[in-house]
Amino acid sequence: MIAIVDYDAGNIKSVMNALRRIGAEFELSADPGSIRTASKVILPGVGNAAEAMNSLRNKGLVDVIKGLRKPVLGICVGMQLMCRHSEEGDAECMGLFDCDVCRFSCEPDVKVPHMGWNSISNLDSKLFKSIDEGSFVYFVHSYYPGLCTDTIATCRHGKTLFSAALKYENFYGTQFHPEKSGGIGEKILENFLAL
Repeated sequence: MIAIVDYDAGNIKSVMNALRRIGAEFELSADPGSIRTASKVILPGVGNAAEAMNSLRNKGLVDVIKGLRKPVLGICVGMQLMCRHSEEGDAECMGLFDCDVCRFSCEPDVKVPHMGWNSISNLDSKLFKSIDEGSFVYFVHSYYPGLCTDTIATCRHGKTLFSAALKYENFYGTQFHPEKSGGIGEKILENFLAL
């Protein structure tokens, strides 16, 4: 059973619908015991990083997540919360990934938020099995994780090359939304479930 962490962050319904499409069994839960006993855990997220981090703390889930030894997938803000720090609300995060989250700088003709389809490159993980270099996935974000030793995919928005995906031990994260990325996204979710 897959546990989707319920901590009042947005985008949960999209994740649930994507899992239904690929035939996966899941439960939405904020219960530490259910999260610990799940076979896989997904930490979704849309919204403000500082508020989302406070919600995780208030529900007593930070140490639960950090202590997991099964595959964990953070999506968008969910992944950002697994980094060290976010400029959004000056949030101290979980520190699972060895990078910080910064806001895109203003550039001429470059829109913030970074919204829409963009290609990912330098794919380096079983998460991207059978995914071609340069595949397009769907992004919606104003903040991004920098490049680091945990980077397993990159993307460019304007002059900024950033981590489109991260991995450290059993923890994975995607800045893009696999649940909104059509067949490519569904394959990435299937790859996660196969880990």
